[in-house]
Amino acid sequence: MDVLTILSRTFFDIPSMMEVLPQLLATGLVNTLIISLAATLLGTLLGLLLALLGISPSRWVRLPARMYTDLFRGLPSILTILLIGQGLARFSYQLFGPSPYPLGIFALSLIASAYMGEIFRAGIQSVERGQMEACRALGMSYSRAMQLVVIPQGIRRVLPAIVNQFIAIIKDSSLVYLLGLMTNQRELFRVGQDAAVLTGNLSPLMLAGLFYLIITVPLTHMVNYVDVRYRTGRRRRSAPQSGLKEVEEVQKPTNNALFSSLGGNHD
Repeated sequence: MDVLTILSRTFFDIPSMMEVLPQLLATGLVNTLIISLAATLLGTLLGLLLALLGISPSRWVRLPARMYTDLFRGLPSILTILLIGQGLARFSYQLFGPSPYPLGIFALSLIASAYMGEIFRAGIQSVERGQMEACRALGMSYSRAMQLVVIPQGIRRVLPAIVNQFIAIIKDSSLVYLLGLMTNQRELFRVGQDAAVLTGNLSPLMLAGLFYLIITVPLTHMVNYVDVRYRTGRRRRSAPQSGLKEVEEVQKPTNNALFSSLGGNHD
């Protein structure tokens, strides 16, 4: 048996992939998207709040926000998920029962909010001070100017970074399996891993990785497109011109002067 055959049977066994494909679609993919989208939504809201606290003129408001950001950006994601999932299990049991599913989303939200807060803060602070001064000159309050002018511009400038963070959350969602999800709550990685253990073949795990690529690679290219679009701006396409119109416009004053001089001599 040659090397290519061994690699093919180990990583690309089609029957093993087809056997686990329905579970990956019906259970793994759905749960991965639910976890990622929910964590991104909560993380975005918390991150925006952190950004506003981080740019506050009060030191006592900025300091807790900075400590929070440093804490959850400095800890490994797997450690945060284990600490939240196991440390708050008793409180979660009273609210959600034995399922650690909500705790996994909550842990990812805390991680995402720390990064989102820095992204939003950088975007808001990149807006020119003249924008705020113009709003104040028009009689708008500080909060109103931030809400209607400064924050929307800041968010638009950091949209590529936000999508990149969403991609990171999708990949980090594979760590939630450490909390011991129920059968109907397994995400892509857990479904692929369970099938790989049962069959003794890594092909189901490779198929799970392919699903991650299908989700993240288009998002990555979309980020690059949006980034380039915002940097260059919109350009209207116009049909090429020969330049004869410009030549005629230049020659018009000369012709008019010539005709007027001839007319003057004739009179």
